[in-house]
Amino acid sequence: MKKGLVIGLGLTAINFVYACSSVFTKMASREAWLSWHWGLWMAGTVGVMGLYAVLWQQALARVPLAVAYMFRGMSLIFVLVLSAWFFGESITARNVWGAVLIVFGIVLYSRT
Repeated sequence: MKKGLVIGLGLTAINFVYACSSVFTKMASREAWLSWHWGLWMAGTVGVMGLYAVLWQQALARVPLAVAYMFRGMSLIFVLVLSAWFFGESITARNVWGAVLIVFGIVLYSRT
């Protein structure tokens, strides 16, 4: 497998982990504040963000900041998909158009 593809997949996976924190936070927001369930969801959020922080630091140690940060837009796409999947939120044509622009920008930048 090409090194660039491995880096791209790794950065995409890291941003997926980051996007998962949104699911935990939204689930916590559905619970009574300071309840047992709220605390559990918030603990999950902290755990996911801790994992993300470690992975992000490892990525920054291996790839240039410009390359790593370029993939941050992928987390927005993951949040869109996860919101539809977990919470039944609708994906509009405008959302799809935005996602296409993000992916196009990443592909365009990666070719320079």
